[in-house]
Amino acid sequence: MSHSQRTGTEPTTARSALGLRAVLAAAGLVLFTAATVSFSLWAASSSPYGSPDTGELEVLAGICGVLTLISAVNLAAVLRRRAKERP
Repeated sequence: MSHSQRTGTEPTTARSALGLRAVLAAAGLVLFTAATVSFSLWAASSSPYGSPDTGELEVLAGICGVLTLISAVNLAAVLRRRAKERP
């Protein structure tokens, strides 16, 4: 199937909401960066036998770190695509 063939009823000038996607990606980047730092600092200052223990906090920091990377890649992709679409 070629890009020139239309198979549905979508408008010919349909565009994605890159501005909203960029805002959401930037918000996610800030949120997950703050969460990663917070969980890391909390894990560093907590005792290994406390509740939650250090291992659990390190796992949460790692998960938030991965989500930070995903948000950063998403934001970079959106900004690149947005720059490409603007004349």
